[in-house]
Amino acid sequence: MHELSYCEAVLEAVERRAHGRRVARVGVRIGAAHRVVEEAFQQSFTIAALGGPAADATTDVVVIPVRGHCMDCRCDFAAADPAPACPECGSLDVVAEGGDEVILEWLEYAGDAPGAPEQGGPGADVADERVPAHTHTHRTEG
Repeated sequence: MHELSYCEAVLEAVERRAHGRRVARVGVRIGAAHRVVEEAFQQSFTIAALGGPAADATTDVVVIPVRGHCMDCRCDFAAADPAPACPECGSLDVVAEGGDEVILEWLEYAGDAPGAPEQGGPGADVADERVPAHTHTHRTEG
């Protein structure tokens, strides 16, 4: 589950913003290039948040597509696949960009009115904070 490393980074940003307040929900935008599965992200977040202010929080994940440009037919498109084929002509000569974001979009604290983040009303803490880049450690046989 590679989602755990993303959750640890998001949780760091959540705890910085929460200042000890109990967190009920977390909104995250994450690029398609990370290949995150929403259910696995929630499970990983639950594990990472144990014992902290976001221990019982749920996550709302929005996947940001990759933007593609076909060099053959000049079609511009959005795709869930980080290495897409052109949807118009099927070409693999595609320049893909974006889809690598990890953004803490909003927080909802325990006791806030339901729906506050989506409506931007009272109780919504609009975070729009980029989560620091991270790397996966690779073990080498020695």
